[in-house]
Amino acid sequence: MTQLKFIIISILFLGFNHVKAQEIITFELAVKLALENNYEIKIASNNSLIATTNVAIGNAGMLPTVAATITANNRVQNSSQTLQSGVVNALDNAKNNSLNYGVNLDWTVFDGFRMFARLDQLKELQKLGETQLKQTLLTKISAITTTYFDLVQQQQQLKALDSTIVISNQRLALAQNRFVIGKASKLEVLNAQVDLNTDQVALLRQKELYANTKILMNQIIARDTKTDFKVMDAIQVDASLQLTELRVLAEKQNPQLVAQIIANKVAELQLKQVKANRYPIVRLSTGYNLSETQASLGFATATTAKGFNYGFSAALPLFDGFAQNRNEKIAQLQIDNSRLTMDQQKLALESQLATSYQTYLTNLDLIRLEEKNEAIAKQNLAITLDKFKIGTITTLEFRTAQLNYVNAKVRNSNAQFQAKLSEIALKELAGSINLN
Repeated sequence: MTQLKFIIISILFLGFNHVKAQEIITFELAVKLALENNYEIKIASNNSLIATTNVAIGNAGMLPTVAATITANNRVQNSSQTLQSGVVNALDNAKNNSLNYGVNLDWTVFDGFRMFARLDQLKELQKLGETQLKQTLLTKISAITTTYFDLVQQQQQLKALDSTIVISNQRLALAQNRFVIGKASKLEVLNAQVDLNTDQVALLRQKELYANTKILMNQIIARDTKTDFKVMDAIQVDASLQLTELRVLAEKQNPQLVAQIIANKVAELQLKQVKANRYPIVRLSTGYNLSETQASLGFATATTAKGFNYGFSAALPLFDGFAQNRNEKIAQLQIDNSRLTMDQQKLALESQLATSYQTYLTNLDLIRLEEKNEAIAKQNLAITLDKFKIGTITTLEFRTAQLNYVNAKVRNSNAQFQAKLSEIALKELAGSINLN
């Protein structure tokens, strides 16, 4: 086992051993927690449920309305009546009471087919709510995926920085020993100390970023932001994505495109409702009512009436100041705008897919290249460390090899992360983010 391997194993065993056992969150668990707890997902789910609840024939105006009413009026007044015979009847504080109550039904049986267009529109709005919920889910899963694998690469970078600090400590110890026995100058010790301090600063900055990203992750999955945890160590990139398949999926299930298609249908149904104003409106009405009246003065001191009433009404608009023509033109223009927006969305989606896929291919190539670079840098550091121990190379050469190794590990980790981001972006555009 080489010295470098021993150092790295020591870091893995000791570097994190002082930390208490932490909760390890898998990517699948992070997504599950977000789906259960995230506030935006809950709000979008409720909005979708509202749109579903609104799909009802009564909400479209197809059902009658039934109302029970009661009206009571009471009066106390001084009354005087002069009859044709000249007789005057007068009464102070005369009481007059009336009571009316009953049940009435009103039903619009024809409104130019507006109610049918309205029902179809409600169904489309239900689909729109479901699509918006899916868009929220995709966006949140994308955010979770990005943040989760950002934490993974940051953990990898922390390990790389920990390992370089171990190496820098070893270098400082060697420099001090060599200074004591007179084989090195004080300058070599000071340089080793400066480089160690630089590595410690970099580690502190990385720890700060790591802690802040964990707070963001806790916020996304809607739990206490102070909850500590760790993530898995590996980033698995799906290298099998094909542009042709992604395009087919995007045309069928990209939420933004689907929402725009639905919006176009909603606009067309709105035009049908506007055109319904050209037709007559026919309403039926019926009811059962009872009326009672009592008067202290008059020919009849009490009257009572009860029974059914029924009838219908019809109205046909003849002239409304050309408002109907204006409203139809506006509705048609809204349809045209909706179609233009839909075409624009299709073109933008195709462009985003093409550019994102090219970035994805480039990042896959970078993964392979950076893996090779890390292996070479690791081997070079091992050789350089052995030479440094026997004093055949300068401290500058050793530091260069050390930084090259750390930078190679960081670049490799970042290449994997960037490739994962490309994969996420493509799947989000295709509307097919999964938990793989």
